[in-house]
Formats: sequence, C-alpha cells, structure tokens
Amino acid sequence: MNWATDSWRNKPALQLPTYKDAALLKATEEELSKLPPLVFAGEARRLQEHLAHVANGKAFLLQGGDCAESFAEFNANKIRDTFRVILQMAVVMTYAGSMPIVKIGRMAGQFAKPRSSDSETIDGVTLPSYRGDNINALEFTKESREPDPRRMVKAYHQSAATLNLLRAFASGGYANLNKVHKWNLGFVKDSPLGERYQELANNIGEALRFMEACGINSQSFPSIKETSFYTSHEALLLPYEEALTRQDSLSGDYYDTSAHMLWIGARTHQLENAQVEFIRGIKNPIGLKCSPDLDVDELLRLIDILNPENIAGRLTLIARMGHDKVETSLAPLLRAVKSEGRSVVWSCDPMHGNTIKSSSGYKTRPFDMILAEVKGFFAAHRAEGTHAGGVHLEMTGQDVTECVGGAHAIADEDLSSRYHTHCDPRLNANQALEMAFLISDELKNTRPICED
Repeated sequence: MNWATDSWRNKPALQLPTYKDAALLKATEEELSKLPPLVFAGEARRLQEHLAHVANGKAFLLQGGDCAESFAEFNANKIRDTFRVILQMAVVMTYAGSMPIVKIGRMAGQFAKPRSSDSETIDGVTLPSYRGDNINALEFTKESREPDPRRMVKAYHQSAATLNLLRAFASGGYANLNKVHKWNLGFVKDSPLGERYQELANNIGEALRFMEACGINSQSFPSIKETSFYTSHEALLLPYEEALTRQDSLSGDYYDTSAHMLWIGARTHQLENAQVEFIRGIKNPIGLKCSPDLDVDELLRLIDILNPENIAGRLTLIARMGHDKVETSLAPLLRAVKSEGRSVVWSCDPMHGNTIKSSSGYKTRPFDMILAEVKGFFAAHRAEGTHAGGVHLEMTGQDVTECVGGAHAIADEDLSSRYHTHCDPRLNANQALEMAFLISDELKNTRPICED
C-alpha cells in the first residue's frame, strides 16, 4: 500500500494548526505514543461487523453527540445525559424499524473542528480561529488562541475518563431496556405532541410485557440490560491520530486507537491530501462526509482509495446536503455507487447544511429544516432502491436552546437563554428524542428491504 503511520506528512495538509514550538510538539507526540490505547482493535472489528449489517440493509446507524467537546464543560452528568438520550432514541428506532440500531457517539475525542477561515477579527483585532479545545482555547486573547500541543494530552485523558464512564453505563445496568422505555414514557407525557407518540410508546410497552411473560428478562438474557456503544470523531488533528495509532498484535494491521470510528470532513477529503492518506491505511471503520459539491467521479475515486477491497461495514458515506438540495444532489451519488456495486453505509447528516444566522444574531439550525433533510434522504433512497442506513446528529442530552423549533417551539428570542455550544448549534434532549419519533415513521417503510 506504500502506507505508513506518518506517510500523511508528505502530503498537503489542510485545517492543521501551526505550532510555534516544534520541540514541544515532538515531545508531546512521543508522550502520546507511549500512553495506553483508548479503544482496542477487537472493538473496532466488532463495530465493522455491525456496520456490515447496516450496509446490507439489516440494521440502522444512530451516530450523535457534541459538535465539539469542551474541557470546561466536562462532567459525568453531561456524558450520562447524552448517552441516555441516544439510548432513548435507539429504543424508538429499534421498534419502528424492526432492526438493530448501531449506536455511535460523537464523544471521547470530538475536540478538533475545521474552520472556514484561519483567523478571526473582532473590533479590529485579528487572532487565529478557535479550532477546538485540543488545539487552542475559545477566549479571544492572543494567549488563548495560540495553538498549544500540550492540550492534546489533556484531550487524551478526558477521552479516557469519558470512555471509562460510557463502558460502565453500557454494561452496568443503566442501559436496561425497561428503564429506557420508562424514560421515554416521561418524554411522551410531557411533550406537546404526546398523543402522536403515545401509540408507539404503548406498543413498545406491550412488546416488553410479552417478552417478560415469555421469560425474556434481564436475568435470563443479559443483553436486555446491556448494550454495545462505540465512539467516533473527525480525523482532523493528524499528529494526535498518528500518535495513537498502534499495530494490532493479532492481525498485524494498524488501528487508530483514539476512537472506534474516524471520519474525514467535507473540507479535507481532497484525493491527494493528508487526511485521506492517513485514514486509508488504518483498519478502523471510517466515514466520509459528502457535500453537494462532491461529484460522482470524485466520490468513486475516494471509495477506491478508502475501501479498495469493497469490505462491507468499512466505509460510511455521510451525506450533508441541506434540506433543499438533498434529493437532487444525493440521487446521482446513490445511483453511481449502486451501479458500481460498492458496499457502503449511507448515513444522513441533516445538521451542517442547514445552519443559518437568526434575527437575534445567533448561529442556529431550524428543526423543520433538519427534519426535511432527513425525509428527503429517505425519499432519495426509496427512489433509487437503496438502503437509508443511518443518521448523524449534533446533539446533547442537556436542555440547551441552540436550534429553533421543535414541539417545544424554541424561538429566536429564546436562543440566548441557554446557548452553550463552543461551535455549532445542537439539538437538545427533547428535540433529539422528538426527531427519533419522527424518523420512526420513515423507518417503518424500510422494513420490506430488511426482510430475508
């Protein structure tokens, strides 16, 4: 393959910070390279097996979490609440789609963010852009905006603590199916659209009671109280990713142990550039963001580079088109990939193409636009006879006010009350769960595709 963990350094690189202290950067990379892996090769292989079921129309992918994790807001409750709402969404989707839900968090490593400009000017002062807490700080001062390689070590330790808690939640009884359903009943009761969701909630309850009557409970089937949960982030800060790449002792393959899954963003998927070069050589499941500007030929060349052996579950294509472009822009890509016989997971990111500036001056995303893109994504797949395989959401378990709309009708004037994001606006817990109930209507239509 002519690939090495550092071969990306010979390629043009976009969206990487410029560190003034090269010696400190090198010392930090060496320190990270000696730290224990955050995830293990066997876990990444298991995720790829699950994603292969998605690629074959037998499962659905739910990927969600923070736009950008924060050092300052790091706490156990925040991790728990995001994990909890992902579980709640998964239960609704599992029942509606009659298929397993593969759960991946944008957590335990989603720190770095691509920016449209290298610098930012406020009141005549120009400083480097904020690129995420593992690179620099949000405060608009010269000291805070200077990229600091030592922040990568802090990101590693915060990621390790997050993963430790997520594993405990996933296997320690917090994910008990009956408990999660009770949480959903509380949401349905308090939602302005509760009547619309009540029937689905009642049907889930009846199914659980039937299972219990048949002796299928958490004592006889531990899977009732446990779940598989994986982590992911954008492979943007390549010095960090290289330092955490390890050779698996069983297979001899290289895995980026910073996360189970890594993806390439729409700003860094150039064929001859560094991010593509790095991610093509690791054996983790990988993703590729697909914008409206991505043409068919470029996509097929990228698929050839990233998944040359056409392995099911290896590559997830994450469409982020915008609600008004999704059907027209996605259809040619679906048609070409299907015609070429490429095995991929198709997922919908309805967040990034629907960002606007509100009348109050805040960057926001209207809930109706997000939902419209999801519906357009499913419609495009129905028209082409392909499997709408997943959704990719920027969301939080907190009660923030960052996206307008939804059943609780967050308005422009409400944005300032709890606008906490360090980068892009996220769905709050109620909006995320409402989205799951609405997506469930679309998933019901996928059932025939998933029959043997």
